[in-house]
Amino acid sequence: MWARFLSALHFQTDFVQTGEFVEWVETMILTKQYRCIHSSSCQCTKGHLSEDAIFLVFQQLNWNPKLIATLSCVCKWFDDLAKRVLWKEFCRARAPKMMLDLQSSGSHSVDGNWRALGKLLIYCSGCSKGGLFNSIHIPGHFVYRTRFSRTSGKSFLLPQCRTDVLYVSDPCEHLDQGEEGDVGFFRGIFKSFSMSKVRKMLIKRKALLHPTEVCPYCKAKLWSMLQAKMIPQSASCRLGAYEDCVEYYVCLNGHVLGICTLLPLSDSEEASELE
Repeated sequence: MWARFLSALHFQTDFVQTGEFVEWVETMILTKQYRCIHSSSCQCTKGHLSEDAIFLVFQQLNWNPKLIATLSCVCKWFDDLAKRVLWKEFCRARAPKMMLDLQSSGSHSVDGNWRALGKLLIYCSGCSKGGLFNSIHIPGHFVYRTRFSRTSGKSFLLPQCRTDVLYVSDPCEHLDQGEEGDVGFFRGIFKSFSMSKVRKMLIKRKALLHPTEVCPYCKAKLWSMLQAKMIPQSASCRLGAYEDCVEYYVCLNGHVLGICTLLPLSDSEEASELE
């Protein structure tokens, strides 16, 4: 089967770009189990594709995140390949300038891992009642496209921390949430968070980690920037939110997730947006 596929890969590249190939991959994956540990006796060691071949396949598929996630469930070997290679290429394809900047400090990987960053790029975590943002339940969901801005990130930092690099998304709007009004979720990532001034200040202020909740992207512990009194007023201006209704957390790997209550658009603002 693999020999036939390699032939198709090299000589019939149209096959790779069709729904037929996607269906073939998903059918193949369903026959295997994640419990595999890729030992010498594992069936997965017998006849699977090389890393280079899998790279070419997913390059043709434009680093489809659904298929990368599906492939990760085949066995530990495929999961490791996805973490090391496929999610990294997905991130580079989705946000090339941002990835180039995040790696410009000389590190070959970002804080946390590539899979976590890939999820952050395309997934709004929402919130659950009794969780980080107790008041309301809004399910998490995937987003088609999100803009992350380094310039916007400056607005979320105290003046003494603005040499740090933080990329923050535009708010994902969830309108008409009852008493909560119009709710916006935002997410982001620090460059080299382990060496950032924000992290040093959190430690200096003896900020406490959340006792139960963890980052939805990498499962690391979270600091509350609100409790540490490290959210400037400029954050609400950037988000278009009420001043006292912005809250966000940063995890030990530098992933950011936050919530705000959005101001209603005035007629003049609506007109300017249309322009």
